[in-house]
Amino acid sequence: MSKKPWAGRFTQPTDQFVEAFTASIDFDQRLYRYDIQGSIAHARMLARQGIIAEGEARTIVDGLEAILADIEQGDFEFSVALEDIHMNIEARLIERIGPVGGKLHTARSRNDQVALDIRLYLRDELNRIQEYLDRLQEALLNQAEANLGVIMPGYTHLQTAQPVLFSHHLLAYYEMLRRDAGRFSDLFKRLNVLPLGAGALAGTTFPIDREFVAEQLGFAGVTRNSLDSVSDRDFALEFCAAASILMMHLSRFSEELILWSSADFDFITLSDAFCTGSSIMPQKKNPDVPELVRGKTGRVYGNLMGLLTVMKALPLAYNKDMQEDKEPLFDTLDTVIGSLKIFADMIAQLSVKADSMRQAAARGFSTATDVADYVVRKGVPFRDAHEIVGKTVRYCIEQSKDIPELSLAEFRSFSEHIDEDIYDYVTLDASVNARRATGGTAREAVQREIASARRERAERN
Repeated sequence: MSKKPWAGRFTQPTDQFVEAFTASIDFDQRLYRYDIQGSIAHARMLARQGIIAEGEARTIVDGLEAILADIEQGDFEFSVALEDIHMNIEARLIERIGPVGGKLHTARSRNDQVALDIRLYLRDELNRIQEYLDRLQEALLNQAEANLGVIMPGYTHLQTAQPVLFSHHLLAYYEMLRRDAGRFSDLFKRLNVLPLGAGALAGTTFPIDREFVAEQLGFAGVTRNSLDSVSDRDFALEFCAAASILMMHLSRFSEELILWSSADFDFITLSDAFCTGSSIMPQKKNPDVPELVRGKTGRVYGNLMGLLTVMKALPLAYNKDMQEDKEPLFDTLDTVIGSLKIFADMIAQLSVKADSMRQAAARGFSTATDVADYVVRKGVPFRDAHEIVGKTVRYCIEQSKDIPELSLAEFRSFSEHIDEDIYDYVTLDASVNARRATGGTAREAVQREIASARRERAERN
């Protein structure tokens, strides 16, 4: 009983199964560095405010730094009996420096302490995520530049629609990742405020200086309401939501990589380093990495829904339910970082089969819209032009021909407005390069977007 800081109120020891069931040390021990970092800043503030002596603060800080070294050297045994990372470190501190270690917890609670630790931890992890997002974006830009002349079929409903540059297709994912990076940056602003000083729920009677602690720990400010400070997990929810959207983007990309690498599409080759074989079929090369990323997306969605469900009916302020915030948060972080890392490497080593893409783009009447646009430019209303080309396509199907293979006489049988120059509009290259407006698939438009992305990255870095 003497090991538990809260044991004074109790006359019976904690049931052993309850002890194990309610402990969080198995998963929150990864917060050790941040718990110590926050405690050092807190101790220095206590001394600065005259709440504890300067010598006591120095002793506490030295003890905490020694504990940090012990943990990182593997010389620290975490105890389930001590419940969580906070009590494990505090118990070791008192054991190391004596009763003065017990003064560290003055003017704080585990409620505001854990809120601080998670914010510090997530802040660093967000920076890691941004680094991996940046690596993946760089890989996409490099592939877009290297394959600038490659034409592929663009799809709607997974049916051939119009030809596009493969580079343009890759830049669509670049834009998704740009938005993902923006969401994480926005989250960082709301995350980066100090909750320490809220106490258990009502603040503290000691003359603390929260702004000093915020400055020591690199926070932009302090939270404004003690009740909200200890019961807020919006930042964790917001992270899981942003992570879910990011994983959705990676899952969509994974689906396309899986399709494109199949024998039926034959658009790309994934490096052997990111594929596995079959135990029974020796010819198989399975795209396991994108498949697993696609599968892990559901895991991240589940973490978001689990955390939302934990928080949905909690009265103010802190409740033990909130211990359930860490595992979904940690798992989501691990999943996102792992997926981004492996995706960046996989895209960097991707090989493109330009001929196969071009052949596929030439099938399925992908330049039909260009014929309609041509007729419109001759003065025909678009709806009439649409019908003309629809009949033209039906004729092509019946005759087993593609649109560029039609003779001028065949074209003119559908519209007298079609002349010899129609052939300047119905090739794949003409179709692609006609779409020059900002955001279009023309080579010059795509080059502008690549150059713009390069400038943006250079300014950011």
